[in-house]
Amino acid sequence: YRDASLRFEYGKTDVDSFYTGWLDSAALQREVLVPLGAGGEGRYLPALRDPDTNRSIHGTGAALPATGVLLLRGELLLGTGLDLDLVVHASVSRQARKRITAEIMPSWSWTLPAFDRYDIDVDPVSAADVVLRYDDPSRPALAVNAA
Repeated sequence: YRDASLRFEYGKTDVDSFYTGWLDSAALQREVLVPLGAGGEGRYLPALRDPDTNRSIHGTGAALPATGVLLLRGELLLGTGLDLDLVVHASVSRQARKRITAEIMPSWSWTLPAFDRYDIDVDPVSAADVVLRYDDPSRPALAVNAA
């Protein structure tokens, strides 16, 4: 996450800020993806900022074994210019997203328009290499996009 002064500049429930301003993609690229990419030293920062305390997490970094795989989890990541080797997108329809949010975390319902916009602007289902359709967690469906 970016610093709270930037994330919440327009309020804590501003949809546009959530959509474009919460993720520090430059830091993620610089501190995680580049060090683990070709020619990188193989040490990365597993966390950059604590969103609860709004403090940077200072650490010496972690080493990824030569045969290791970095799993990067987060919302609204595609379309930010991150250099990713393989993308698995957990796809949830607009209707299921609305239902699940109301059941599990209603205080985050203000973010739903950002996810709707993301589906239109970025089209993560088409951008992903693998899509896990997750409208019904008891019956997920897997799709692999042909390159």
